[in-house]
Amino acid sequence: MPKILIVGAGQSGLQLALTLREHDYDVTVMSARTPAEIRSGRVMSTQAMFHTALQHERDHGLNLWEADAVRIEGLGVSLAAPDGTRALDWFGRLDHPAQSIDQRVKMAGWAELFEERGGKFIVSGVTTSDLNSLTELYDLVIVAAGKGELVGLFDRDADRSPYTAPQRVLSLAYVHGLAPRPEHPDAPGVRFNIAPGACELFVIPAYTLSGNCDILFFEGLPGGPLDCWDDHPEPAEHLRRILELTRTYVPWEYERCVDVELTDSNATLAGGYTPVVRRPVGELPSGRAVLGMGDVVVANDPITGQGANNAAKCAASYLDSILAHGDKPFDRAFMQGAFDRYWDHAQHVTTWTNALLAPPPEHVQQILGAAGAHEAVARRFVNGFDDPSDYQHWFLDPAKTAAYLAGF
Repeated sequence: MPKILIVGAGQSGLQLALTLREHDYDVTVMSARTPAEIRSGRVMSTQAMFHTALQHERDHGLNLWEADAVRIEGLGVSLAAPDGTRALDWFGRLDHPAQSIDQRVKMAGWAELFEERGGKFIVSGVTTSDLNSLTELYDLVIVAAGKGELVGLFDRDADRSPYTAPQRVLSLAYVHGLAPRPEHPDAPGVRFNIAPGACELFVIPAYTLSGNCDILFFEGLPGGPLDCWDDHPEPAEHLRRILELTRTYVPWEYERCVDVELTDSNATLAGGYTPVVRRPVGELPSGRAVLGMGDVVVANDPITGQGANNAAKCAASYLDSILAHGDKPFDRAFMQGAFDRYWDHAQHVTTWTNALLAPPPEHVQQILGAAGAHEAVARRFVNGFDDPSDYQHWFLDPAKTAAYLAGF
């Protein structure tokens, strides 16, 4: 069987590695950290995975925490008015529950499962010069590490990357003790709170090292009042600052925060990155090629919560491409073709996400307003998070929006 090396132990890399092992591929994963170091490290992300992405995990026995994790039943939207009240507030139901598993829990567990299933897990940082020699030992080398030196091997695709700087300043805290939203106390849901001209606050039910929790996740406009993390505050101060910002900009969520505390000492994170699409084939100094996957090739702002979903769908798509390729050489044409197959899905996510980073145009405001009055509109909007390709048919185009809303 072909020998495959995957550099990076995140959602896309480990999912692909584990599923390739089912077909007896000789797979090696290289990670900068051990499973124990991943578990004891800082939180790496927010995430909310929807039905299609979760089903890829279920199909391969990778849903190790599903019985314990809180079921996310829907998604709600709240819009702040100038006086601090809510100009808009509604909750839409998902057709199938979503889920959020702390990446520290999942990636550490998956790395151990990969070794149990006969994979080789090597703990080592990897440089470009390392890849020069490693490509001689493997039939296919895949780079799934979305940060660090190796990302520089993949050129930015300017035609698909409208931004050259981060569009949001990101900050988050994993907490215990958050009270349920009184509007739907028995239906845990992601809450999408919008304070126009300042920020978005997402509240995400999740599962972490110490059990079920919630994630308070701010997206602030660069240069605005939420661009306040350059001093890298300690965790307690980080949480205090997030709570104060919540009180100021989305006070109805602050009312839920009376008893919150951090889930652990590594439960905070701040930063930002530029949304980008990169060309999938990276060329090494030796002239040999490597294939990028996941965030390496398509990195969207997390405003639409698609990062882990994209990664899972990329892994599933690459698996299909590799299996269909058989024993033929994994050349540049294969690499480009594998990415193009994935891009058939990812393009819709990128278009939708980039649209949400701009102030909402009139037709989107009409949709959000109509969702508050019509359950069917709310439900269609919410379930688009599972299948973002649907937005092209009604959400992204003013004429299609008008035609759709005319039916209500």
